[in-house]
This record gives sequence, C-alpha cells and structure tokens, in this order.
Amino acid sequence: MSRYTGPSYKKARRVGFSISETGKELARRPYGPGQHGNARKGKPSNYGVQLKEKQKVRFMYGLSERQFRKTFEEAGKLKGIHGEDFLKLLESRLDNLVYRMGFATTRRGARQLVNHGHILVDGKKVDIPSYRVKVGSKISLKENSKDHKAVKAALEKVTKRVEFVTFDENKLEGTYVRMPERNELNADINESMIVEFYNR
Repeated sequence: MSRYTGPSYKKARRVGFSISETGKELARRPYGPGQHGNARKGKPSNYGVQLKEKQKVRFMYGLSERQFRKTFEEAGKLKGIHGEDFLKLLESRLDNLVYRMGFATTRRGARQLVNHGHILVDGKKVDIPSYRVKVGSKISLKENSKDHKAVKAALEKVTKRVEFVTFDENKLEGTYVRMPERNELNADINESMIVEFYNR
C-alpha cells in the first residue's frame, strides 16, 4: 500500500488519535469521519485493537506499510525491548528530526523540506526522508534555504523542543544528542500491541 496523502484530520479521526500530537484534529469532532462517524460501534476484536494501534503510529510518522514493517523488523534485531526500539528508530528518521527541531510544523512538511534538498546532515545534503540519523549528527539548512518563508514561519511557532535534540537559533542548526527515552515519547501509544500484531 502506498503512503496516504489525503486529509490528515480524517485519518486522525478514524483512529481516534491526534497524529500531529497537538490534539487539534479531535478538538471539535472527537469521532470518526463520515455520515456514521458518530454512531455507536460494537466492541472491537483483539485484532481490531492491534490494527488500530499500528495504524495510529504509521499515520503519525507518515510511513507506507512496507517502510513501517521494514523498520519493525530492524528493531527486532536490536538488543532492547522490541516495541521501544521500534519507536526509537522511527524517531531517528531525518524527516522526524527536522520536525522535532522546528524546521517544519508537521512531519509531512518536514518530509517535503528533505525531499526538496533543503536539509544538510553534518554539512552534506541528504534528500532521503527515511535516512537514519546517528546520535551526535548535526542537522542544518542549506545556506540559500535559511530565508525559506515556511521554515521561518515554523521556527517562530516553536515554544518547546524535545530534550533529545538541541538547537542553535543563531546558526539554525540542531544536534541529535541522544536516543529518546520511552517516557519522552507519546504516552498514548501502546507499542506492545504493534509487536503482537506482527507476531500473531
């Protein structure tokens, strides 16, 4: 299945989860999209609960099913807890870190910045959103992209950043200082359900 490019609010309402992590999608209409979105539904099966949890995370990070499964399998080869390692690998993606540093207001916007060649990693242009950033790497804008209107607008809206990245406002450069801890990531995600979904 290819990556979804339609309205993100509709997807958020479908899974009952704010994929932008702001809560805006569910603020006005906290029920499913469509004519029958507000109708009462029966209790979901165990499979349905696991699938919904997987879709929440997949939509949040904006991955295709193939990319998502591949990252999950990579996480299984690491020595830590499978579900937590999986989330850490997703957080280490370049598009996610561009978003976390405030260069874009959404992960979709961050992916576009990377695709269009505006982002440097340790001084070298990287235009692959799924690029796995190593701890200690510096992420910055190309010199002629520092006046990019969308980037300026995004940086002005930043009020707080996650603690596993640092940011230099003068250089417009961020550093991925360490892997995130589980308690720094979204508490509404039950990653063990995703592990169960793929291991069933």
